[in-house]
Amino acid sequence: MTNPFTGRQAQALRVSDAVTLADLGWTPRLSSTESSATGQPARVTGVTRDRVDGLTPAGPVTLALPGHVSTGDIAVGDWVMFDPEAGRVVTLLERATLLQRRAAGPRAARQLIAANVDTLGIVTSCNDDFNEARLERYLALASAAGCLPLVIITKPDQSDVPDSYRHRAEALSPLVTALVLNAKDPDEIPRLHPWCRDGQTMALLGSSGVGKTTLSNALTGRRDPTQGIRQDDAKGRHTTTARALWRTRPGGWLVDTPGMRELQLTDAGDGIDAVFEDLAELATQCRFSDCQHDGEPGCAIQAAIDAGDLDPARLERWRKLQREDARNSETLAQIRAKDRSLNKLYRDGKARGRHKRGR
Repeated sequence: MTNPFTGRQAQALRVSDAVTLADLGWTPRLSSTESSATGQPARVTGVTRDRVDGLTPAGPVTLALPGHVSTGDIAVGDWVMFDPEAGRVVTLLERATLLQRRAAGPRAARQLIAANVDTLGIVTSCNDDFNEARLERYLALASAAGCLPLVIITKPDQSDVPDSYRHRAEALSPLVTALVLNAKDPDEIPRLHPWCRDGQTMALLGSSGVGKTTLSNALTGRRDPTQGIRQDDAKGRHTTTARALWRTRPGGWLVDTPGMRELQLTDAGDGIDAVFEDLAELATQCRFSDCQHDGEPGCAIQAAIDAGDLDPARLERWRKLQREDARNSETLAQIRAKDRSLNKLYRDGKARGRHKRGR
């Protein structure tokens, strides 16, 4: 049978046979939400400047957005209801999970990474890219989003003791499952299949050059080019340039993303506490409820440091993420409040105008 689809959507579907809603990741939760919405469901596979690409059981669609919605409000992996006659999105369905960060640059804004992701694959490697502080940041992102975190450690040939990297990752949080695998070995790729089969969705995040494209190609059957890393600092070059949803060989979905050099957390307080659960628990044992853990009498955290049970560097990383999240969340909250005030002012102005014309 000839594949009737072309372009990026054909690659996303990867097969000519029609897919069901369950194949696309549809859940009973979405069925209850759909009952109150009009239109037909589609899963977003790509977002362009003014439209979104999607997949349905009948095939791919390209959809316009209603005037009050921008493409910045839609994430790859979202579910939408659309009007097939108008080719336009009608409703954005409630998300099960949402990966987001503060957008890079001086302007405070939220950037959506992916939606309805079951597992966040955090990709690092057995070289200078491996960094506990960065991993804790990604783990907090996953926990705040509601995703299962999976640390994928590539390039075991670059270390004499590759399993030590797995132990270091697992020591960061009880939430962590970690795997060391060679992304170029096709016999090792099936180890990732349990997280991206039967309609399950996995997203890959990590720095450039750690092997995300190699993993993505192996899981989906694509042949995107890969780039090497600079030998002086183990940093890579961007290969993936846009987020997209791809069908995996075992029947799930993969969100491939560009490499991230900056991941600023926002609205991730619960996720940070989950990753640093040991510190959050210790803090409840301090003598004073407002203890800053800087030498106050009866500080349980400082007692653990003095006893050699807690690395002081971990305390500093916890504090840093808390400060960053509080700062970014406050800034974004101020922007949202200002937008609401401006919208109210605009609506009031329109209402006054209609009232004057009606006189």
